Amino acid sequence: MNVLKNPSFFRPASRPTSPGPAAILPRPESSQGLERQSRPATKLSLSNFIRQTPSQSPAPPPNHATLIQDGSYLEMLSLKLSEAVSKALAQPAGGTSVLNDQTGGRRPIPQGRGLALGSLIAGELHAVQDNAHLYRAVLRSLQRPLTVLLTNLSGQLLPALSSPSFHAVPTINNQMSFPNGVQQYALSVAKFCEELLQVFDELGLGIDADVRGDGLKAIRDGIVSVVNRVVNPFVASIRAELLPLIEALESPNNSIAKVQPGAKSSIVYHPSVVSLQALMPVYARALAGSTTSIISQATLASLLISILWKAMVALSHRVDFKPSPLLSAEMSAKKRRGSPSTSTTPPMTPPPGRFMIKLPPSRPPSPPSVVTYVSAAADCKALYELLVTLPRPNSEHDSTRLAREAVDEAYEGLKALPALLDAVQNDRGRSEVSPGHLIQLTADIPSLIALPIILRALGGPGTSSVATILGISDEEYRKACLSGFSRAEECSIAVAQRVLEVLQMNPESNKIVIRWLELELADIEESMTENM
Repeated sequence: MNVLKNPSFFRPASRPTSPGPAAILPRPESSQGLERQSRPATKLSLSNFIRQTPSQSPAPPPNHATLIQDGSYLEMLSLKLSEAVSKALAQPAGGTSVLNDQTGGRRPIPQGRGLALGSLIAGELHAVQDNAHLYRAVLRSLQRPLTVLLTNLSGQLLPALSSPSFHAVPTINNQMSFPNGVQQYALSVAKFCEELLQVFDELGLGIDADVRGDGLKAIRDGIVSVVNRVVNPFVASIRAELLPLIEALESPNNSIAKVQPGAKSSIVYHPSVVSLQALMPVYARALAGSTTSIISQATLASLLISILWKAMVALSHRVDFKPSPLLSAEMSAKKRRGSPSTSTTPPMTPPPGRFMIKLPPSRPPSPPSVVTYVSAAADCKALYELLVTLPRPNSEHDSTRLAREAVDEAYEGLKALPALLDAVQNDRGRSEVSPGHLIQLTADIPSLIALPIILRALGGPGTSSVATILGISDEEYRKACLSGFSRAEECSIAVAQRVLEVLQMNPESNKIVIRWLELELADIEESMTENM
């Protein structure tokens, strides 16, 4: 029996003896997965049958080149850009909006979001600038999220731009917050687009001369269109309020003055100047905040040039009269000594002062208050001081340098106009004026602006109006020759020659004007020769 317990013929001779009992392996359901620590080296593990690789440190974040090889980079970039666009247009944190009907319940976009989105685009393009094919692929990836951005901006702007509140501007009779809530929201959208365009300009995206075919030209034009849709009507509303006040300067200053009690004298400016003194600071701040972009500088330049030209035309055709000094209402209301009383019934009790001893007054009576109406020259000086506070186009950028030069030239013309008005409108200055002095005074003034001023002051009889000399109506003359700086410059030679021919029929009465016109024509022809 003992022999049969462990028969040797049941075991093959080549098989080694069985090892000792090994540790019991854990059940699969009790394993901890990948988080379980590695087994000790003395225990049996499946790792003994797997080729070991040396352990590595955690890999750094994958760069663009690694993601590009497996095709996932462009997909991740598209998702990243879409998320950035959504964040850029997200509602800013804050209290509830009160503009639900006019802006869709949205508050203004915070400043800097356009630059943040642009910096993200710039960073992705700079990362792949060494790979031309990938660079073009990234540019194509920008089209879809930016198209969605433009669509959303246009949809959000529509309620604001169609609201009457967007076109409202403060007036003398309606002092209001400016810009109002609707205008602030629309201007914030324009500012967002301006910041994005700044990055486009730095990277050269969507320009006309781009031969890369990035497809961003239409997107850039759309962004520019959004800015123009906001800035142009906003500036036009300010212009519509300013131009009537400027054109009214042509009428003489005949407003009824109100003298303050105790004031010895009062200087009365034109009602338009008084209104502009209250409105111009508000308009200047609004224009400075809405025309910061390069593309809106042309709109600003057009506004300034039109205002300055209208001011020069109005003041040059203004005919001032010399009213007698007005006394204050208090002095005119006092009765003269000995004047009869309006009451026909004598008083029941005599006044107590009748029985008192009248003492001489301790001081002489105050002189009557005098109201002085300012001349066109004084109004022009005051208007220039107001208009000089308005913002001007940027002189450092190539695309706006020419507009800045035109605006500065217009300002110089208005600045030089008061000296000419003073010289020819008073008797002392008129006697001392000479053709050479007139040439110096009119060096910065357009010829057709200085001509009516000089004709009224120094011309002979029947020569006070340029339109009458030309044989046309004043309305036709202004429409044909005084529509702007460029048109006046084009017509200056023809008008000056015709006026000179008419004045030479009576040379004795018009000798100063004739000599000035001859010098002015020579100066104009010399300038045209130099510019050719």
